[in-house]
Amino acid sequence: LFLSGLACVSNMAASADDADAPPLSLQEEKKESRDQSFSNTSEGIQSLLTFVVLALACLAAFCSRLFAVIRFESIIHEFDPWFNYRATHHMVNHDFYEFLNWFDDRAWYPLGRIVGGTVYPGLMLTSGLIHTILNGLHITAHIRDICVFLAPTFSGFTAIATFLLTRELWNAGAGLLAACFIAIIPGYISRSVAGSYDNEGIAIFALMFTYYLWIKSVKTGSILWSAFTALSYMYMVSAWGGYVFIINLIPLHVCVLLLMGRYSKRLHIAYSVFYILGLLFSMQIPFVGFQPLRTSEHMASAGTFVLLQAIGAFMFLKSLITFRDIRKLFYGLVLGSAGAVFVGVVALTYAGYIAPWSGRYYSLYDTGYAKIHIPIIASVSEHQPTTWVSFFFDLHFLVCTFPAGVWLCIRNHTDERIFIVLYAVSAVYFAGVMVRLMLTLTPCVCILSAIAISKTLDVYLQKEPEKKKKKSKPEGEGDSEGDKSAEKKDIYKQVKTKKSGKKEKSSSNDSGSQEDEGLPQNMRSFPVMAILMLLLLFACHATWVTSNAYSSPSIVLATNNPDGSRHILDDFREAYYWLRQNTAPDARVMSWWDYGYQIAGMANRTTLVDNNTWNNSHIALVGQAMSSNETAAYEIMRQLDVDYVLAIFGGMIGYSGDDINKFLWMVRIAEGEHPDAIREVDYFTPNGEFRVDAAGSKTLLNCLMYKMCYHRFGEFQTDFRMPSGYDRTRGVEIGNKNFRLYRMEEAFTTEHWLVRIYKVKKLENLEGKDPTAIMKRVDRRRSVRSKGGVKSRGRIKKKIPVIKGKKPKKASRSKKSSSRSRSV
Repeated sequence: LFLSGLACVSNMAASADDADAPPLSLQEEKKESRDQSFSNTSEGIQSLLTFVVLALACLAAFCSRLFAVIRFESIIHEFDPWFNYRATHHMVNHDFYEFLNWFDDRAWYPLGRIVGGTVYPGLMLTSGLIHTILNGLHITAHIRDICVFLAPTFSGFTAIATFLLTRELWNAGAGLLAACFIAIIPGYISRSVAGSYDNEGIAIFALMFTYYLWIKSVKTGSILWSAFTALSYMYMVSAWGGYVFIINLIPLHVCVLLLMGRYSKRLHIAYSVFYILGLLFSMQIPFVGFQPLRTSEHMASAGTFVLLQAIGAFMFLKSLITFRDIRKLFYGLVLGSAGAVFVGVVALTYAGYIAPWSGRYYSLYDTGYAKIHIPIIASVSEHQPTTWVSFFFDLHFLVCTFPAGVWLCIRNHTDERIFIVLYAVSAVYFAGVMVRLMLTLTPCVCILSAIAISKTLDVYLQKEPEKKKKKSKPEGEGDSEGDKSAEKKDIYKQVKTKKSGKKEKSSSNDSGSQEDEGLPQNMRSFPVMAILMLLLLFACHATWVTSNAYSSPSIVLATNNPDGSRHILDDFREAYYWLRQNTAPDARVMSWWDYGYQIAGMANRTTLVDNNTWNNSHIALVGQAMSSNETAAYEIMRQLDVDYVLAIFGGMIGYSGDDINKFLWMVRIAEGEHPDAIREVDYFTPNGEFRVDAAGSKTLLNCLMYKMCYHRFGEFQTDFRMPSGYDRTRGVEIGNKNFRLYRMEEAFTTEHWLVRIYKVKKLENLEGKDPTAIMKRVDRRRSVRSKGGVKSRGRIKKKIPVIKGKKPKKASRSKKSSSRSRSV
């Protein structure tokens, strides 16, 4: 509320300076020199207020993201940040060139991963640079602490970049409000809390700063500003794959300006310099390489560049030819350029030189595409469509004021305001398709809501216009003839306007001031108080959401005891520490891909799949092992040299993010690669239900994932009111309780049964314990070599005759023992 109040005060100062001054009378001109010193003082106060509000916004942005550190500890959160931290730690301990050539043998066994060519290095470079500077200043700081506090630090920079961009679009007062909004809004905090060491933590700052420099270059037409825009775009490319949003939005802005007839040399210089330098700079990132020249996502920018050059050539030739030939030349150049670009892109795509749109981009236009064709994309919760509740949860009342800002920019459109309108329309669409892209919508909502609120405060916080006091005259003395004639003219003018039905044109500011002249000062305070109350509720909502929803690390869980105290569940780190201390350094651990980065980062063990998800076939093979029965899964694990298998089980404590709830995605991904072995319909009941109780599918009740999660669980009674084997997460009693594991053995289970680790048995330890394996080995026909060296079918002596529909006769104990010893 304090920040909002200061923003309002500064907003009034900015609006007072920006407003058109009324014409000065002769008496007022005499006081102009006296008021000059006062105006200088007011400008200084305005600059001081702007600096104070920006500083407080940066401080609030940093402090509001520290709940996780205060409540828990300074630790890396989630899944992807663990790989980023591991890569940063490797780069700091070695050098940058060795980091680019680093082959990670701990990931994707037996394939491995070349890290330098498969990662955006901007995050690691930023942290490494800060670490180097601090060490150069003899300030000791561990690289982990730098990684933990990097996102809160850059959130303050994002507030400054948002202020600069909004000031270019509207005024300084709206910029201060936008900076305060972006500092504490939950939609941005969700990806930038302390410990969330992910690419988005620095990418949003790069996004807003690049847009600010682009607007500056369009307004000035300066090559210098355009070069700075290209440099900022290069940093964005190195930080996040969302740079594609920039390289498509800026060409869209240029095309719309051309269609509106707003071509200018400033626009031509700005885009030409930005495109050429940005193209060259972006290709310096190893992970990007030649993608700007060979992928369909970048062809819009290239086509816009060619079109802009054609229009520039037309403008140059316009002065050299007659008027009759201008239209033909215009249509020839524009349509010819557009047609040539389209035909060229289609031909190069058909020839294989330009890669078509990837599945991730197809899923943005067809929400059901990923679920059918690429289930691994649809399996990620961040890729699901956004619900209406999520908009209010992340944006609060700004989702209502945001359309008003769009309307104000359309009503008073300029080149730069057209850009923010296009940004708003595209960001709203993409945020509705994918909940992760709410992050790109949030800065736009903050800017446009700040414009709407700033305009409202400009109207209702203006001083009441002073009415001209009439000079007192003695009684009996009437008004002068000039005043009477003026009144008559006004009356005649009003009557004439009513009769003709014509309205006089007036500027928006004049009309607004005339409408508000009749509004008393006490009535103006009601809208202002309503806005202040909304700002107060927004601050409370943002603080509550940040504290409770977005500040809980995924590897440390917390519950509340009956007395209100907190109980920490540290099962994840307990399991990873056990793996680190009790397994061989070269042990291979199989788990679902969600936990690959954490196992490699905390346990320092080799994993089969991780969160990079670059090899869908390898992930499908792991999904097939999890979905198959124990015998078939063991064959796959032998092929992959698996030593340990890790599973997450939440049925004991009611944790809903366990592997049973993710199991159907394992089935779908495996079915996509191995449709003959895995079918999704086999895991549902005849009624189409996914159940883990006695009514569940037999295929489900006997698969490897089910047995790893519920092994020995049927022996426990979690609640005296419930039967043994009651799953608190699903709310049912499990259907398969009494079973044994023959090819695996339980190695470790955490305190609250959240993480379960199993050791895969070797071949020599199986045959004496699993009778079914013995029978399969006996029944298997073996080829034996005859005396002549020709292979022939062998024959098993005293084979038990098996007749379909009848039970085989039981042999005596002596015969069984002799046959068993003979088979062994």
